[in-house]
Amino acid sequence: MRTARASRIGPVFGLLLSGLAAAAAGGADSIQEENLGPLVAPIFNPAFSKGELHVAYVTQRGSKFLVVVDSQTGPEYDGIMAGTPVFSPDGKRVAYAAKKGEKWLVVLDGHPEPEYDVIMAGTPVFSADGKHVAYAAKKGQKWLVVLDGQPEPEYNAIMAGTPVFSPDGKRCAYCARKAGKWFVVLDGRPGPECSAIMAGTPVFSPDGKRCAYCAETMGKWFVLLDGQPGPEYDTILKGTPVFSPDGKRVAYAARKGEKWLVVLDGHPEPDYDDIMKGTPVFSPDGSRVAYAARKGEKWLVVLDGQSEPDYDEIMTGTPVFSPDGKRVAYAARKGEKWLVVLDGHPEPEYDVIMAGTPVFSPDGKHVAYAANKGEKWLVVLDGRPEPEYDGVMAGTPVFSPDGKRCAYCARKASKWLVVLDGHPGPEYKAIMTGTPVFSLDGKRCAYGAKETDKWVVVLDGQSGPEHDGIISLSFHPDGVLEYLTTRGGALYRVKQGP
Repeated sequence: MRTARASRIGPVFGLLLSGLAAAAAGGADSIQEENLGPLVAPIFNPAFSKGELHVAYVTQRGSKFLVVVDSQTGPEYDGIMAGTPVFSPDGKRVAYAAKKGEKWLVVLDGHPEPEYDVIMAGTPVFSADGKHVAYAAKKGQKWLVVLDGQPEPEYNAIMAGTPVFSPDGKRCAYCARKAGKWFVVLDGRPGPECSAIMAGTPVFSPDGKRCAYCAETMGKWFVLLDGQPGPEYDTILKGTPVFSPDGKRVAYAARKGEKWLVVLDGHPEPDYDDIMKGTPVFSPDGSRVAYAARKGEKWLVVLDGQSEPDYDEIMTGTPVFSPDGKRVAYAARKGEKWLVVLDGHPEPEYDVIMAGTPVFSPDGKHVAYAANKGEKWLVVLDGRPEPEYDGVMAGTPVFSPDGKRCAYCARKASKWLVVLDGHPGPEYKAIMTGTPVFSLDGKRCAYGAKETDKWVVVLDGQSGPEHDGIISLSFHPDGVLEYLTTRGGALYRVKQGP
């Protein structure tokens, strides 16, 4: 069991609650800073919430370790498990696993739970709505799951990667072993016994009503869907089965002998020599399905049961559907060149297509990708190449939620800049990873940038006060930008907006 002697974050900072003003498009923005108190070095296992903006980390005091949440220090322990603390998805709750003497316990929302001999790595886990929490623990020679503080029955083993919650947070499933047999415990009820359960399963449908997992008995693998076993195969592709977004359809890839095939809604598709990991994928409305398959030495995309032209390679992470499901794009290699195939039509060839692209706008009307041409990189937007730069940052381009705007980070010699709606912004030494971000109405855009040893937030083209560090920029529905900063050894929550 590893403890918190892990990665550190760099310099840290502070100020008093203040009201400042910064010029912004459409008027003057107020900047309000709430002093959350000093940061305590050294810092391990930093975690930042994605809902309400909070920060938690582990620090050391002599031989003891403690968790600090928004500068509020918790009790001292002999160790804190790597990978914790963790926040609930809404950012309102926090949990971590701590060592106390020879025992381990989970601390939930500041309250210690009962002690066990071991807490399983990767737990505790929260439900998507943040209302429930579960973890696996060892008591003597037995393992059990603790759900919302209540211990479940004991078993010989609990599989790593479980328990898992349904997306609606109402259901919980985990894999357990008893007397040499594995089974899935769903909603507290053990399912059929088998020789093995595949890691990464069980999986829930997006509406939480259905559950599927891969099981093996006597050397054959099959999918149990809603408790009913499907046909047997020699193996099932990891990462499958997958549900359609509406939960009505399910697909998985399986091998039978030397051939691979996709099973869609219980019906086997034609076989191929290989099926690409990460496929099949459903369109957001669930009406369409696509996957990449190998036939001999060539790869092709199968879209709605129809084979597309073959290529030498299909890029992992593609094909991708537009949010309305009407369009599909993927990156393919033809000889030494790469190209994007959009709605069945090949685009111009480049030396490289950046991983993570192409991306569609939320309204499905636009598509963009980053490509390499010799020593230069460029973004291709709706088939039109943008100006060339020395680099394009991974994770960009990004579209505004209304799909009308596009931004990306580009490098020009040793400087970085944000290109917004085709217009290059000021040059900086660095641009913050995970930015730029748009407001929900698409009218505002913000990113973190650094020119000296200080960071600034650039909102609508105007830079604000300097900070030692910037964390987690996000917009509220009303257009107010919220982020965490450090300055002078203290932590601040900043709100900037009209």
